[in-house]
Order: sequence, then structure tokens, then C-alpha cells
Amino acid sequence: MPFPRILARAAASALRAPPLLLRAPVLAPRAFTTAHTKWHGHITPPKKGEELHVTFIDKEGEKHTYEVAAGDNLLDIAQENDLEMEGACGGSAACSTCHVIVEDDTMYEKLPEPEDDENDMLDLAFGLTETSRLGCQVHMSKAIDGIVVRLPSMTRNLQSSDFSKK
Repeated sequence: MPFPRILARAAASALRAPPLLLRAPVLAPRAFTTAHTKWHGHITPPKKGEELHVTFIDKEGEKHTYEVAAGDNLLDIAQENDLEMEGACGGSAACSTCHVIVEDDTMYEKLPEPEDDENDMLDLAFGLTETSRLGCQVHMSKAIDGIVVRLPSMTRNLQSSDFSKK
């Protein structure tokens, strides 16, 4: 059978075929639920007798001491208490704007080793020291109860717009 005849027969049978979709499918109703989300900047109030202490030394040299709960990170604690710590990436270790300097070397040694992502961001931090950490990666625990951290005199927030031609 020549090729044009095959095409003609296929087209004719396609025209006679019933449509595949006669009506829109009926969807079953779906349940909609919500769950409480932990927002950035949210800290947990410490339970009585389980308070941990952290002291921030701000850019002007003033000390601010707070009672906090285990598990809270320094970025959230600082922002909850209106200290000047930006946290441009929302605490995901993708910037260096929550850079802090641990004042006591022995307290620094009690912190877990920084991961590669944190070290990469610390390389971009202004005023980097041997005891520098990102505040979003330092979580309060009994081991570091009483930690004292200094906020650097300024931060560096690199954005793609900083590199675009103007």
C-alpha cells in the first residue's frame, strides 16, 4: 500500500474515533492542614533552672547578657534582643553578616568544629580572628554556658549587585 493511502486511512480513523476526554475529571476534596513553623529569629524561653547565659559585646563595647535556652543560636538570640547582627542569609551559613568573635580561647575550644560551608563564609568576614565563628552556627549548650562573644566593628555583605557593571 502506498504511503499516502496509509496516511489517508489513519486520518479517517482518527476522525471517527470518540474523543478520549469527554469531561474534566472530578477531583476528590483534599484535606488542608497547617503546622507551626519555626520562624527565623524565634527563640525558646528557657525553662526554670535550665537557663544558659550568653554575653554579647556590641560595637560600642557595651556588654549585654541574656538568659537563653539550649539549642538557640547566637544569631537568633541577638536579633530577638535587638542587637546589631544582620544575618542576611537567614541563618543558612551563606553569608558572613552574623560573624562573632569568641572572647575566651578555652570557650572556643568547647565549640564543635566549623563545617566547610561555615569556613568558606568566614573567609569573607571582616576582621577575621582565630576565634571567629558564624553566630547562626553556634548553638547554645551547657558546655558553652557563659560564653562571651564580640560583634565585629563592621560586616561585609557581598551581593551579586556588588559585581554588576554600572
